[in-house]
Amino acid sequence: MPNALTRLLDIAPAPSQPRHKDWGEVERTLAVRLPDDYKELIGVYGGSDWDDYLYVLEPDCPNKHYDLLKWAKYQFEDLEGLWTVEKKPAELETEGSVVIPWATTDNGECLYWLVLPGVEPNEWTVMVNEARGPRWEHYSVSCTQFLASALTGELQSNILWSQFPRATHQFRRLGPV
Repeated sequence: MPNALTRLLDIAPAPSQPRHKDWGEVERTLAVRLPDDYKELIGVYGGSDWDDYLYVLEPDCPNKHYDLLKWAKYQFEDLEGLWTVEKKPAELETEGSVVIPWATTDNGECLYWLVLPGVEPNEWTVMVNEARGPRWEHYSVSCTQFLASALTGELQSNILWSQFPRATHQFRRLGPV
């Protein structure tokens, strides 16, 4: 399978200015290392809107609504509260497992990395949670593989909007509000 970032570049040409991040500072704030493919994705595309539906979160995103650091903090708190009244997905039953958001949709679905104890960041897989509901899907792919495969139609989700992806792709880098 070709590199997922290369596949994304075929779908949407890279913006002219790369985004540079202090990944050490980001990872210290999150208290975890992040997958290399995500760092490459952000370096090329930054926080981004794909097909006017799926929004990739970026640490310190120019659009404050899509800041990975804020999303991670609030999602962790919200999910910890949710698990007191709702059953966790089976993938999260392992002691010490967590999810970290990396994307969201305009409908409110959230895409997460599944972080399991002893699993390196480059091996993290993707979980999708429906908006305002208990359904979860698990995909054994990286975030960039998920995005590229969802955009090409190779990967089908029963949670994401049925009209995603669009026949003609649209890409927009997120800027200030």
